[in-house]
Amino acid sequence: MAEILITHGSVITLGKDNRVILDGAVLIGGGKIIAIGKTEDVAKRPDAKGAEVIDAKGRVVMPGFICAHHHFYSTLCCGLASKPGSNFVEVLENLWWKLDRALSLEDCVVSAQIPILRAIRCGTTTIFDHHASPNAIRGSLHAIADVVRESGIRASLCYEITDRNGLDGADEGIAESRDFLAEAKADTTGRLHGLVGLHAAMTIGKSTMDKCVKLVRDTDSGFHVHVAEGQADQDDSVSKYGMRVVERLHEVGALGKKTMAIHCIHITDHEMDLLAQTGTTVVHNPQSNMNNAVGAARIIDMLKKGIRVGLGTDGMTSDMREEVRNGLWLRHHEHKDPRVGFMELATMLLKNNAAIASDAFGQTIGSLEVGGAADVIISDHIPFTPLSSDNAYGQILFGVTAAPVDTTIAAGKVLMKHKEVLTLDDEKICAHAARLAPDTWKRFAAL
Repeated sequence: MAEILITHGSVITLGKDNRVILDGAVLIGGGKIIAIGKTEDVAKRPDAKGAEVIDAKGRVVMPGFICAHHHFYSTLCCGLASKPGSNFVEVLENLWWKLDRALSLEDCVVSAQIPILRAIRCGTTTIFDHHASPNAIRGSLHAIADVVRESGIRASLCYEITDRNGLDGADEGIAESRDFLAEAKADTTGRLHGLVGLHAAMTIGKSTMDKCVKLVRDTDSGFHVHVAEGQADQDDSVSKYGMRVVERLHEVGALGKKTMAIHCIHITDHEMDLLAQTGTTVVHNPQSNMNNAVGAARIIDMLKKGIRVGLGTDGMTSDMREEVRNGLWLRHHEHKDPRVGFMELATMLLKNNAAIASDAFGQTIGSLEVGGAADVIISDHIPFTPLSSDNAYGQILFGVTAAPVDTTIAAGKVLMKHKEVLTLDDEKICAHAARLAPDTWKRFAAL
């Protein structure tokens, strides 16, 4: 039987059909979508009897957003003072590599709770996270997974393996990854997934790289790795190995359909060809790239070469509405042409991210269709201009992105209803974080 019936919505299904149904309804049961259609038709179905009714009142009803790259652990840096970095490596050394070493296991938990809370509030229902806590490695992914389970969202998790904290630290990261991959494969909720996380080629030597490739093969998994975010990554690879980053990853067998290459800013046409030939996914993070002044990825060229390019936030936010708009403005600025980028950014957010999540979780995500995952949001955007399948992307990028989210549902469970988060306690979590942060900042300052 159905559990939830959303009525009287301006339904945008996205997916291959990309239908728009005015005065539409979505019937949900067992974590899946049972029926979609006009409200008067769906509400009459026998299996709709007894379902909780949520009246959308003309608001847009659409699939939940997907973030293809996040860093939950960055949470406690909000307001933290650090020595300014004049280049990307200095930013890493002065801020991020000190912050991750300062984190306790308790910090990891609260650092996951807050961005997930914010994700629910802004309609992000699936997240691919990349975690690092060198002094609290063991059990960190399990602790974050518990937050994911409690919150109700979907998440793909990984631990950032690196040699920068010593080979013992790298081995501990590999062990944590192996344990979590087993946990994720045993999970029966359909909301947990795992990858093997690598920091970047420039902090991973041959021995650790070989161990990680073996782990991926042993577990039939894939990599989640930062690639050529800064020029330093390429310089290091050429100096040490006589080849560029993507070439090195290709040579060791790290590329492929289950691998996510993040950023890919400083790559050549040949490297793009290798990514395309291997079916490797690239994830663009425009706000972070602009913030770190590392350059703008050539996403238009990548898409033309057939590379699947998704969209992430790199820990800057949990709000994909904010990210897609920033990505669009960056395209306009970079190409000095306001005609460039609209369809590409919309496709990355609404189509490619859906394909990335569907492949990872083994079910249809990011599309409202019968049998697909019931990851649904109700936006406060009530269309005030004609809405159709032809202009749905425009309604989303210039209407939905500018409006609050009213209701968030993931896997058929209501996580937020009429702006009240039901699965996590906002005030309690933020108060807990406020108590932890001073000690975390003291550890940071002592490094």
